[in-house]
Amino acid sequence: MATSLFEQNRSPATRAAIILPWERSAHGQDMRAAESRLEEAVGLAASIGLIIVRKAVLLLRARRSATLLGKGQIESLQVAVKADGIDVLVVDSRLTPAQQRNLETELGCKVIDRTGLILDIFGARAATKEGSLQVELAHLEYQRSRLVRLWTHLERQRGGFGFLGGPGETQIEADRRMIGERIVRLKKDLEQVRRTRGLHRQARRRVPFPVVALVGYTNAGKSTLFNALTGAAVYAQDQLFATLDPTMRAITLPSGRQVILSDTVGFISDLPTELIAAFRATLEEVAEADIILHVRDIAHPDSAAQKKDVLGVLDGMARDNMLEQDWPGRVIEVLNKVDLLGGPGALPGTGETVAISAITGDGLDRLMARIDQRITSGMEVIRYRLAASDGAALAWLYQHGEVVERTDLEEESDITVRLSAEDRARFERQFTHVTPCLV
Repeated sequence: MATSLFEQNRSPATRAAIILPWERSAHGQDMRAAESRLEEAVGLAASIGLIIVRKAVLLLRARRSATLLGKGQIESLQVAVKADGIDVLVVDSRLTPAQQRNLETELGCKVIDRTGLILDIFGARAATKEGSLQVELAHLEYQRSRLVRLWTHLERQRGGFGFLGGPGETQIEADRRMIGERIVRLKKDLEQVRRTRGLHRQARRRVPFPVVALVGYTNAGKSTLFNALTGAAVYAQDQLFATLDPTMRAITLPSGRQVILSDTVGFISDLPTELIAAFRATLEEVAEADIILHVRDIAHPDSAAQKKDVLGVLDGMARDNMLEQDWPGRVIEVLNKVDLLGGPGALPGTGETVAISAITGDGLDRLMARIDQRITSGMEVIRYRLAASDGAALAWLYQHGEVVERTDLEEESDITVRLSAEDRARFERQFTHVTPCLV
């Protein structure tokens, strides 16, 4: 696991300032949107134990290549760093290595950008081997361009090798080479993870159980909903990125049919490109899902913007051929946290949405029924006549289908069952002596 970007210098009570450089004309958005974005950055920083002593939106006339911020803004920050004893400044924007280095020199404190902050959170939260590999890869991809800033010994030159001597390898070249080699190994390990997950998905298709994936903006309540539907105890807290590693559980729908529910990492605006690539194996669970539950925090003031960010990530997956182009037809929009708005009655669901409160359980029955209905809509209703002694075929139909009607006669059973096209084909291949009747 790569070392956290500022973990080594963090004391138990690290004092931090959060600033949001905001180009109002470029964003075409008002200050309310800026304040909401700033509060999200504060939540990210607080989720890893930073003590927030100052926060501010800094309006930019232009982005300066050397420091991003203007001279007057840097001078104001210098005063604040000294007055408040600030240990780390979090800039809620992406900084170039030169901008990060120059700001640290000017301010005399550690500076991290939005990418570094999110990577630090992911590094603290990843629990499984897969998650740890993904986070380490993202850290190394990010750190590779910042070697000059991170270490001061890198300008030293090492001796040459071989009998002829010649110019040696500088320390920075050696470290870049070692990071590059480690990245190659991590990518191989993650490819093995993807192959293993692919085998698991193939095994599920042979069962098969439909897969329902939870997606949504971070802290929208996905893990709380997952726990409410499955009775599991997945870590769920009112904090950003509480879940990083995918979790799967089987649940039983009102029809008696079983499906697999998958909880995934939350999306966020301006997700670091390093993480989009590194977490591809996690996102593949969404790509394989029969139904995608888009969980929204409908009580959040920027719920519409968060929805746009989530759909943007899914669109990107479709462009990269990670997700089928028809994915919008698989989405059920789940409007969560309606208890904060007065209950489900204050926000009734529509044909494509379901209003719920995962924390109180209101609306969960309607959600389960909607999932059931969506899965059922793609199934066929077939009638079979089975011999009374054909218990194996009867058991198979109960296990893989939804029995609509059954009439037991003296020597045979007349059974009407709802099956997917794949299950019908599998049943009739396995039990060739059974043929469908007219319904």
